Amino acid sequence: MSDQSTTSATLLVSDVPISFWGGIDPLSGDVIDEHHPLHGENVVDRIVAIPGSRGSCSGSGLLLELIMTRKAPAALVFCEQEEVLVLGALVAQIMFDRPLPVLLLSAEDFAQLSTNGLATINGTTLLVASEQGNQFFQGVRMDAMHSDADENFDFSTEDRAKIDGKYGKSVQIAMDIVLSMARIQGARDLIPITQAHIDSCVYHGPSSLLFAQTFVEWGAAVAVPTTLNCVSVDKRRWLAQGIDPAFGNDASALGDAYMAMGAQMSYTCAPYLLGTAPALGEQIVWAESNAVAYANSVLGARTQKYPDFLDVCIALTGRAPNTGAHLDSGRMPSLRITVTPPQQYDDAYWPLLGYHIGTLATNDVPIVHGLEATSPTTDNLKAFSAAFATTSSVPLFHLAAITPEALAGSSLLKQFSHFELPSISIKPRDLNTSWDTLNSAESTMVDMICLGNPHFSFTECEALASLCKDKTRSPEVAVVVTLGRAIQAQCEAAGIVAQLEAFGVQLVNDTCWCMLQQPVIPPAGSTLMTSSAKYAHYAPGLVNRYIHFGSLAECVDTACAGSRTSLKPAWL
Repeated sequence: MSDQSTTSATLLVSDVPISFWGGIDPLSGDVIDEHHPLHGENVVDRIVAIPGSRGSCSGSGLLLELIMTRKAPAALVFCEQEEVLVLGALVAQIMFDRPLPVLLLSAEDFAQLSTNGLATINGTTLLVASEQGNQFFQGVRMDAMHSDADENFDFSTEDRAKIDGKYGKSVQIAMDIVLSMARIQGARDLIPITQAHIDSCVYHGPSSLLFAQTFVEWGAAVAVPTTLNCVSVDKRRWLAQGIDPAFGNDASALGDAYMAMGAQMSYTCAPYLLGTAPALGEQIVWAESNAVAYANSVLGARTQKYPDFLDVCIALTGRAPNTGAHLDSGRMPSLRITVTPPQQYDDAYWPLLGYHIGTLATNDVPIVHGLEATSPTTDNLKAFSAAFATTSSVPLFHLAAITPEALAGSSLLKQFSHFELPSISIKPRDLNTSWDTLNSAESTMVDMICLGNPHFSFTECEALASLCKDKTRSPEVAVVVTLGRAIQAQCEAAGIVAQLEAFGVQLVNDTCWCMLQQPVIPPAGSTLMTSSAKYAHYAPGLVNRYIHFGSLAECVDTACAGSRTSLKPAWL
């Protein structure tokens, strides 16, 4: 049970969700997301009130690191069903006896909070002292929902054996964490899953390695086929790249720890490109926000947006809470968006549109109309999914007549086709606000082209090689592509790697742009360019660089010219 002692601190309030990963500096507690209203504030020892989190599944890992290094908020207050950050608090409490109060308020009460008031949390009560007098709010303690299994939960005989420790300590603790989250989610039973993709191999600091190595010491072994997301370094090249050994050794060891549990050496943020991609309706546990959106939406598999650490616990037990996107009811759209696409556009349209729709949908599952005649490629949908997952809190979207559950005759479509939903229309000019947000650079000079967030596919590598053919890269501009080892092997066999290297493209495996820092990113360089809306959003906070966002062809043209000549496409 959580520590229910009194916690007092000043309030820091925002009505905009934030991704702790990419939004909070784990070393200082500063808010580094330049797109967030709290940018420049510090969360350490403050009661932080936000609706919930958005974006990355790694927020739980970031929060655990903050807790373990005493850089965390004094408490967290939400008004939405938040799972990513709550999970980080639960792991700190269950595994390391480091509690963090987490209070859920009603939306009406949350709206009355304001920054800088002195707040006190005592049990389920929040007291806020202000010049107008004291205000009292009653909420639910999310961190106090960890308790022994109750009789209202429908356990199988095997579930009970795991809870009782008959499968060993690692499974028992993992089940404890899974059940704690199941209660928070309102699940009444657990379901078997067929495969897992673990995002927890991203290195946030010593706490993420401690979590993994603790389970290894307990004899942990995955119960289902499990792939690994990107780690924080290119495991075969990090020393040659000049990475600090203090960081490189621990980041590499984190991947090794999960392989010791039986996970596959995949190291990719695009597991849907592997031969193990799940089928329509398959119940899985995937973490990594872009992969979750793609699996649910494009493949029609079923997974929650699992936070770091919960993905591991479910992989170890083979059991997941039967709730959310695992159920038909959790996949129903609650917002209708009608898009008018430009008559002509390039590949930058899809990530830009996904990013924009994510900002509009926020906590709603959207059904998007108007794209039926566009025939998007899998690469287009990959870029859309990653961008949507960056700004949205939900794990899926539907594109009418494109994604499998929004095809004519699909069982899910039949269930919601007659519903009256809130509606939003998007014209091409409406995308200008998101374009301007993603293009933070003022100088037209570019130091590096950053491609592969998510990891490049074979067809993207093929397209890049075609664009680079018979062109000469400026020696002042580095071009780096991150991609999985399996995709690079395919490209090597097809002669594509040789074509890319002839242009001067550097290939990086095992990690991706969300983890890459100096010296891979030139220390003296101030401006980057990318075709990824996800990276354009996160990079200013992650690496303190200005960003140009544009199409793949624009990225190649800029690499040749050394500067960007066209700042906005004609279709906008």
